[in-house]
Amino acid sequence: MRRSCLWRLVKFLTALALLFLSAHVLFSTPSKAPPKPSALPAEEYRLLSPETYRYQLNEPTVCRHRSPFLLLMVPVAPGEAVARQAVRSTWGASAPGRDTFTLFFVGLPGGGRGTSTQAELEEESRRHADIIQMDFQDSYYNLTIKTMMMMHWLSTHCPNASYAMKVDADIFVNVFLLVRRLRGSPSQGFITGSLISDGRPRRDWNSKWYVSEGLYPDDSFPPYVSGAGYVFSADLAPRISWASRFVRMIPLEDVYVGLCLRVLNVRPVYSRSLNLRNLFEIGQLEYDRCTFAKLVIVNGFKPAQLLHVWPDFSRGHSSC
Repeated sequence: MRRSCLWRLVKFLTALALLFLSAHVLFSTPSKAPPKPSALPAEEYRLLSPETYRYQLNEPTVCRHRSPFLLLMVPVAPGEAVARQAVRSTWGASAPGRDTFTLFFVGLPGGGRGTSTQAELEEESRRHADIIQMDFQDSYYNLTIKTMMMMHWLSTHCPNASYAMKVDADIFVNVFLLVRRLRGSPSQGFITGSLISDGRPRRDWNSKWYVSEGLYPDDSFPPYVSGAGYVFSADLAPRISWASRFVRMIPLEDVYVGLCLRVLNVRPVYSRSLNLRNLFEIGQLEYDRCTFAKLVIVNGFKPAQLLHVWPDFSRGHSSC
């Protein structure tokens, strides 16, 4: 009797297992491999290719005898000399034991090479040796070109850097906290900032961020980090440059980097404090030393404001 019951139980469990396997085969959907990217036509890629542009000002040997821990790369307009000097005098200044340095990336001013703006920029470059200029027109809509030129410069002339930060000149950067956090961050395939995971293209012609359906037909963007300021392991620079061969240019440089990261299957990560606050504050905040001591960036600082608050912050941030 006992043997008969055991036999029936075995048959029942076998039938149940077969039923489960059949259902799994019938109703499960196999995961699709990500589609292989297609290279852009040569004429379209030419707009982003580093071979298209020539250096007007360069510092090709700045990393020849050093492997900086952090390179701060600041895209800025040619005529913004006051903003550059404010950065040099504050968070962009080199400091013993920090192993960071700052470079400014510009295109050509309106009117081209023969303008007074260009002459002043060249004199500034002779004094400070920290300006990189290529011969594309400097404009908001060419920021994607400028960003790709920055990636190419980093991978070509400073390949032994550990990390780089792309950061605008109107940003307050807490380099002290940033360097401390990077000491424990991944050394490869790493990018962090203010993560935007629900971005969508603006279809309004009047929007500064307008993107046509012809240029970008999808109704959402992949995750990307705000262009106000983001940090990445330097190994990503040549990889992002390579990925740009497969990504059609759009005039939103931070979104464009996100599209390149998607090709590379690299996902940007949020940078948060222990209380889950975003460390890359892209909104404007009234200056408070101890609030700023707990953030990596704060947006919206004019040169005079930056110069005003930096002495207090640099002296007192460690006491917060």
